[in-house]
Amino acid sequence: MASIKQRPDGSWRARYRDDAHKEHSRHFATKRDAQRWLDEITTSVVTGRYVDPKAGTITLAQYYADWSQRQVWASGTAVAMDLAMRSCSFRDVELRHLSRSHVEAWVKEMATRGLAPGTIKTRVNNVRSAIRAAVRDRRIPDDPSAGVPLPRLRRVEASMRVPTSEEVGALLESAGWHFRPFIALCAFAGLRLGEAAGIQLGDIDFLRRTIHVRRQVQRNTPGEVAISAPKYGSERDIYAADELLSLLSQHFAEFGTFGASRWLFMGQNGQPPHQNTVGYWWRTTLKAAGIEGLRLHDLRHFYASGLIASGCDVVTVQRALGHARATTTLNTYSHLWPTAEDRTRAAAGALVTSALKSVTQGASRSS
Repeated sequence: MASIKQRPDGSWRARYRDDAHKEHSRHFATKRDAQRWLDEITTSVVTGRYVDPKAGTITLAQYYADWSQRQVWASGTAVAMDLAMRSCSFRDVELRHLSRSHVEAWVKEMATRGLAPGTIKTRVNNVRSAIRAAVRDRRIPDDPSAGVPLPRLRRVEASMRVPTSEEVGALLESAGWHFRPFIALCAFAGLRLGEAAGIQLGDIDFLRRTIHVRRQVQRNTPGEVAISAPKYGSERDIYAADELLSLLSQHFAEFGTFGASRWLFMGQNGQPPHQNTVGYWWRTTLKAAGIEGLRLHDLRHFYASGLIASGCDVVTVQRALGHARATTTLNTYSHLWPTAEDRTRAAAGALVTSALKSVTQGASRSS
């Protein structure tokens, strides 16, 4: 039900009742403006986009505080979401006042501060998930972040650095006794930082030559770490090389394990190391080896590239790395697999070699 009526002061009052029979009204200088407003309301009701004007009077931060408590997130996801919201420049703006310009200004501010394109994309997507939830909850009619351009990511093949065998060897030689097996697990088993930090003696099955990835270490509060399950889809068994198992076995024999859980690596207070501790070990080792611009995560690329070079298929590499989907593996490493052109050249080369070999053998028999 809607109506327009002129008031004694000459203005026009437009009003309507929503599905809950709650009355809403606004005043306009002309009847035409009042009618246009009612037409917009009617259209939003018919198309299912109607939102109570008062539903968006809370800020984005207030909505997030309530919405986030209802989400089933892994601890790492919760930390990333909270970080994104704390960094959001429009978190204290009411939902109904959010606009595309708010998001654009935030993206520009992060880019100006020198944040990596990947970091900006992650933070925007995390905040966007809360905004889209507000749309689904009928707090706002549209997502103001939709279509906002983000800084372009570098092509994977341009941004990825795969260490050489010589560099990995130098790192192993330069690392302290406590860090050498850590580097080996990352370079020769493809473990992530948190996964390697969470390795216990019981995770290594020397008889079956298998390493079980069952947990990861994340930083919680200063001086403490959080132990959680690996990233979704990353719980896996890795078929370890004899050489890696020999290195680990020697480490256990010489230095043992730490704490009641028999951790392979020791941080503070009998806990495994968190990312800051490992980061210090890594920087110290890089300096000792005389290597620059290499990340610990690049050792995982070294492992993946080795599997691919040895002819392993996508699914095998996916399972070894603990990717939830094969598409993740392809998106990351597709440029390392031989192309159709490479396979054609290799096949043609085999034909040439075979033909020339037969000619050589024929010539030797005739002589």
